[in-house]
Amino acid sequence: MSDNTIERAAPAPLAIGTLLATLLLAAALIALPFAMQALGQPALVPLASRVLIYAVAAASLNLALGFGGMVSFGHAAFFGVGGYVVGILYQSYTGDEPFLGLIPGTDQLLITLPAAILVAGLLALVIGALSLRTSGVQFIMITLAFAQMLFFLFVSLKVYGGDDGMTIRRRNALFGLNTRDDATFYFICLAVAAVVFLLFWRIVRSRFGLVLAGIRQNERRMAAIGIAPYRYKLAAFVISGMGAGLAGALMANYMRFVSPDMLHWTKSGELMIMVILGGVGTLLGPLLGAAALVTLETVLTSWTEHWQLVLGPVLLLVVLFTQGGLNGLLARLRPGRSAR
Repeated sequence: MSDNTIERAAPAPLAIGTLLATLLLAAALIALPFAMQALGQPALVPLASRVLIYAVAAASLNLALGFGGMVSFGHAAFFGVGGYVVGILYQSYTGDEPFLGLIPGTDQLLITLPAAILVAGLLALVIGALSLRTSGVQFIMITLAFAQMLFFLFVSLKVYGGDDGMTIRRRNALFGLNTRDDATFYFICLAVAAVVFLLFWRIVRSRFGLVLAGIRQNERRMAAIGIAPYRYKLAAFVISGMGAGLAGALMANYMRFVSPDMLHWTKSGELMIMVILGGVGTLLGPLLGAAALVTLETVLTSWTEHWQLVLGPVLLLVVLFTQGGLNGLLARLRPGRSAR
């Protein structure tokens, strides 16, 4: 695949219908807190924030899984580490004790979010550099093993709460805004999610994204024409890990609590379910999947403590009969539209 071939294969600009649908979705998300307040359901605003945070995490996994063909079962590691960066920096700030005696603590969101992205990215670089030397089931098991190693590491760190986790008394500050207000924090999550999805849209439609798609479809052929799959896959894996770390930092602020559960393999499974439920390899699929899974969990837990027994068959039916997840289902309801 030459450079000219890649340029000729570049996706066409967005159709007017797709652009209008995107603008309508953005308008609906912006209006959501006001609508919930008017309907007397302000408690749904934090639920929407949770959906947006998981959408960022699922979209990050989707970059590696859906567009890069890397089935990672260890993204909980990046998600959890991002949360612990916020918790550790906050503990150092309140205790006036620099982390490792060198790094001062902080409660500023503009510092903790980039710090979480940086640490998660470095961790993804190390894990990816080792894991991507394998493929298939071996790759899945190695990423899972790394995540579980970090899980047990944080369980053993009693200085950071061990198995009980850490409490963050206040959400990180941002420009004097009242981040304790649910609507304010929702708009912060919405802004972050918008930037992340726009970034992933640009990546997927770039030459890098086209090469990544080619590697997913036929890695040997891409290598035969002179492209180094390892470097592209590692870059995508690192970007994916950074996005998951950002989501973990937001979740730590949302819950005002972090624990080793954020690093457990089941969290990786949840993110993977969101991607599959929404539509693997689609841009809006992770958002739809996160909204569907979080909503189903919330509704079912209010009905029964055995909600997983109901959730399983529902997810199975969606995956079997939607052919491309919820995003594919919506695409078929709009004749002539692409599932992407």
